[in-house]
Amino acid sequence: MRFWRCGSVLAAALLLASQPRAASAQAPVAPKRANELTLAGLRPGKDTQVDAEARYKKKFRVAPDGRVVWTDGCRKRTLELEVGEKSVIQSLTVSSLNPSGDCSGKLDDPLRTALWKTGRGLKLGDPRDRVTDLYGEPNSSGPSAKGSRELELLFYAFDWAGSDVPQVMEVSCERATGRVVEITLAFPSL
Repeated sequence: MRFWRCGSVLAAALLLASQPRAASAQAPVAPKRANELTLAGLRPGKDTQVDAEARYKKKFRVAPDGRVVWTDGCRKRTLELEVGEKSVIQSLTVSSLNPSGDCSGKLDDPLRTALWKTGRGLKLGDPRDRVTDLYGEPNSSGPSAKGSRELELLFYAFDWAGSDVPQVMEVSCERATGRVVEITLAFPSL
């Protein structure tokens, strides 16, 4: 008799658990949002120029305005750092918007552009939909231009994630193709 009572209670519980709840079916779904910590394997606000130089030794140069830039002329891509006090990286940008570059060098020691992606895997050339799949809808978006290229700028603010993480990410997509052509991750802000 005791076995049947326990079995009846268990069966009733399973039946209730398997039925959809009316309230939860109508509850609004919270928008997806995710922050980002790294770009090109580096973390703004934590890593330094020395860390970047250890990772990307070859083809290093310092621009006249103090920026640190790596250029891969063959793939027409650049990685640019802005550094602050104690050479701590303040912002990182990977871009395919600067097509200049020399491709006459040897390709046996290529710049490691395959590493030029976010911690969640977003990289140059990805479709715009991948950006929103990974990070949710941007805080703002709109038309932009760089040179003669028409872009869509997606702006993400990560202040909700805490003050110890990069605070801003900008993703530029080419309007004609919908593909990512530039990603900037900054600490504390752009």
